[in-house]
Amino acid sequence: MKPQLLYTFFLLHFFLLCTRGLENEAPSPGGTVVFTTLGRSDYAWDIFMLPISDPPIPSNEHRITDGVSVNFNGHFPSSSPSSIFSLLYNQSLIQVPNLQAPSVLQLIYVTERNGMSNIYYDANYYGESRNTRSRSALETPVRVQTPLLGLEESKNRVSMKDKPSLSGESLIYVSTHEDPGEPRASWAAVYSTHLGTGLTRRLTPHGIADFSPAVSPSGVWTAVASYGREGWDGEVEELSTDIYVFLTHDGTHRVKVVEHGGWPCWVDDSTLYFHRKSEDQWMSVYKATFPEDKPVSTDSVTVQRVTPPGVHAFTPATSPGNHNFIAVATRRPSSSFRHIELFDTVKNEFIELTRHVSPATHHFNPFISPDSARVGYHKCRGESNGGKTSQLLLENVKSPVPNLSLFRVDGSFPIFSPAGDRIAYVNFPGIYVVNRDGSNLRLVSPLNAFAIAWDPVRKGIVYSSAGPEFSSESTEVDIVAIDLDNVDRSYYKRLTIDGKNNAFPSPSPDGKRIVFRSGRTSYKNLYIMDAIEGETGGLQRLTDGPWTDTMCNWSPDGDWIAFASDRHNPGSGSFELYLIHPNGTGLRRLISSGMSGRTNHPSFSPDGKLIVFTTDYGGISAEPISNPHHFGPYGEIYTIKVDGSDLKRLTHNSYEDGTPSWAPLYVNPVDVAWTKRTKCGFEDCHWLNKMQTVAPWLGTMVEPWGLTKPQCGA
Repeated sequence: MKPQLLYTFFLLHFFLLCTRGLENEAPSPGGTVVFTTLGRSDYAWDIFMLPISDPPIPSNEHRITDGVSVNFNGHFPSSSPSSIFSLLYNQSLIQVPNLQAPSVLQLIYVTERNGMSNIYYDANYYGESRNTRSRSALETPVRVQTPLLGLEESKNRVSMKDKPSLSGESLIYVSTHEDPGEPRASWAAVYSTHLGTGLTRRLTPHGIADFSPAVSPSGVWTAVASYGREGWDGEVEELSTDIYVFLTHDGTHRVKVVEHGGWPCWVDDSTLYFHRKSEDQWMSVYKATFPEDKPVSTDSVTVQRVTPPGVHAFTPATSPGNHNFIAVATRRPSSSFRHIELFDTVKNEFIELTRHVSPATHHFNPFISPDSARVGYHKCRGESNGGKTSQLLLENVKSPVPNLSLFRVDGSFPIFSPAGDRIAYVNFPGIYVVNRDGSNLRLVSPLNAFAIAWDPVRKGIVYSSAGPEFSSESTEVDIVAIDLDNVDRSYYKRLTIDGKNNAFPSPSPDGKRIVFRSGRTSYKNLYIMDAIEGETGGLQRLTDGPWTDTMCNWSPDGDWIAFASDRHNPGSGSFELYLIHPNGTGLRRLISSGMSGRTNHPSFSPDGKLIVFTTDYGGISAEPISNPHHFGPYGEIYTIKVDGSDLKRLTHNSYEDGTPSWAPLYVNPVDVAWTKRTKCGFEDCHWLNKMQTVAPWLGTMVEPWGLTKPQCGA
């Protein structure tokens, strides 16, 4: 064989050997994390609209968005569809229908689809010959849908988007894509993206968080709710923000105009409305009027209360030049649901809208069209509205980390079996198990349980704690072992014997021992017991002190136990993550939460190199009152290496993400549906339920028929 041919032969042979090795070698993905989000699986939000001049009856309510995605926080743009289409730099996404003299309803809104948050533009076309007041006119329109913030612009960054509005050629919105670099500092900031070029400018100064932006009718000014440089102090109800105003073009000339206020909205460039909790404890809407003859400041702006006590009124909405009425969300003492109402600012009267359409459904965050002709809001679409309401067992959430898949699970404390074929979770009460593909859902225990762990050796055995959650050290809570595969009956074995708040069991990797927390000495500390015999087989005290050590998790190599503790400030409610060897040595703090911070529910990755946990490290991302109830609206999922380095944020939203755990294998990032249907059963903010007796001087409430549309500038 000639030398050149010989060389070619060996080169080809070497190439084939290498490629054969690659074919047999599976890729090394980073793993899979599952977590839960309080109430999120029941949202099924769509944006709806009611004409203001017509009676609010079901046949007059129109669903604008697609009936499939989770869609919310809308905005009616004033620009024409043709001008918006001409701006969009990705023209391939647009297919404008060829209709004869069509009418069009436009909407800009936040949507959560394809596992991530984005801002979309919809143009819904319907012919003028059709009855535009019938439900069918807008339920099945010719629809143009396009994202306004493409992946090219965002460089595939994962972030929360919120509160969009269109000003000229630019989209103004909130995003959480920039890390402020400080613990418990919110990532929420206001940005402006030019739709034609994709050029994005940050309008919020670095080191500051802004929420709920509103652009003035002229487009010159933007108002926000902000802490300034003081930062978030852990509030989970009404935020103690102030109202700031700055130039929309570049964020300069920033001025604080109102102390204590949120959710601003403009009538004209010198008048805006906002909400705040009043001294009488009612959430109310206020009006701020700017002076014409002197500089604007908190001293020169006139503030007056608009809505009376006796009803919570918040998240106000206005339209340009309309001084006759505003739209608000309300919670009345006579109702368990949040509704949209108009408030006549001339007659001081509430005019009920959505209670006449769907009285037993929550309605959120109204917005009014530029011509004051219609009011929009979002709510759960429900079965009666024709939406596709099947829930997802595993909802793929876009992960910012390559080769790490991320799933929201419809259940609390979700955890995969060691083989990866089943998922156990809690539904308060009850422990459930389901196959990974959503089949064979079973209730395996009616106990009020939390914090599940699978035995790594004995197939089908899970551990949990039975008793009330969020309870004192003396509350009767015990660790139990449950045999899921006992075909005759569910088998329970109580492993602890004193009942003093024993919880959060985690077995050692050899399945011989269990670490758990117990309040048996009037403080919650960590203990280790025999996995089969329980306390009677031996008990080792692992930590000892007048504090709370809890939420423990044993590492896969058996060398470490991670746990959450307030030992740095006992009784403060602030928790940080610690590591300790099972023999009680090597105690060290893994992460500092910052002043009064919370880091909870640590879980080791299968290779033991990472720990996933939930935390308020990223601060708060939106005004909590703009969402349903969340105990911890600051909760986000993070990972960190065992040596305390490489902290990474995984989730971005304004919800409560919690109780994360690792799957034993990589799960492809594809949604898994199951047979459950959306219940629309989420709760309103709990603190809004604490209502006083109706004030005798509450403003008059009238039926809505016959309301005339005010003229602009009236």
